Amino acid sequence: MFKQSKLLIPFAAVAGTSAALVCLTKPAKATKEQKAPFVGRNFAHRGLFSPDQFIPENSLSAFELAADSGYGIELDVRLTADDRIVVFHDDSLERVCDVEGSIEDSTWAQLKKLPLYESDEYIPLLSDVLNVVGGRSPIIIEIKPTKRKYELCERLMEFIRSYNGEICVQSFDPKILSWFKKNAPDVLRGQLSQPAGDFGPDVSSVKAFAVGNLLTNFISRPHFVSYKIGKRPPLVKLCYVLGAMKVAFTAHDPSPEGANDAVIFEHFTPAPKYK
Repeated sequence: MFKQSKLLIPFAAVAGTSAALVCLTKPAKATKEQKAPFVGRNFAHRGLFSPDQFIPENSLSAFELAADSGYGIELDVRLTADDRIVVFHDDSLERVCDVEGSIEDSTWAQLKKLPLYESDEYIPLLSDVLNVVGGRSPIIIEIKPTKRKYELCERLMEFIRSYNGEICVQSFDPKILSWFKKNAPDVLRGQLSQPAGDFGPDVSSVKAFAVGNLLTNFISRPHFVSYKIGKRPPLVKLCYVLGAMKVAFTAHDPSPEGANDAVIFEHFTPAPKYK
């Protein structure tokens, strides 16, 4: 009897650990109606922009071309100093606009004068992008984890509710997704993730490990996990087994299509739909 008890202890420990991991990584289950517009689609990363930025990333031309070509669209949003939502990836203006400053510290009046990569395209408002797309393509909106992220979420929801088209949201920040879980549970939400070593120096090693292994899912309960293409850790695979939609980023060939529910791509032209 004593030997049996000793043998049961490690089994109980393993069972308890497994149950805890399931609880931490468990996703929310999306309905067929929520998933339908996004499953089996290729999504143009920051619009259908060209590698040489002749058609710039996150530009109206890139979004119009993506919609005209039948692709879904992925884009990034940030909030300006005067509460306007613009479509722009970086916080800093240096890489894309070759000027000092940030989106959050600039007004729309200042930003709208800045060309993208010295082109004749300028930083667009989200409202202008939605007008150009006009409901023709499903849209994945990445919400950046800024200091005013909850204000951005509130403003963004106004557009989502009024838009005549399909929009879902994703973020690396589980607290942003938690806001949507609480305030807009019907909006499809996704956790962006990648291997812990791929997070930049601004992210602590603890946070990188937690998000990289989806240990923050208990906060946000995402419907899908958008994971960087490459080897996926066991806990990410577990999350998929538990029902999360599989989204891959950023593809440069069609190979990720077979193993994923949706793919975010750039710099080639796959079929718009593959399922």
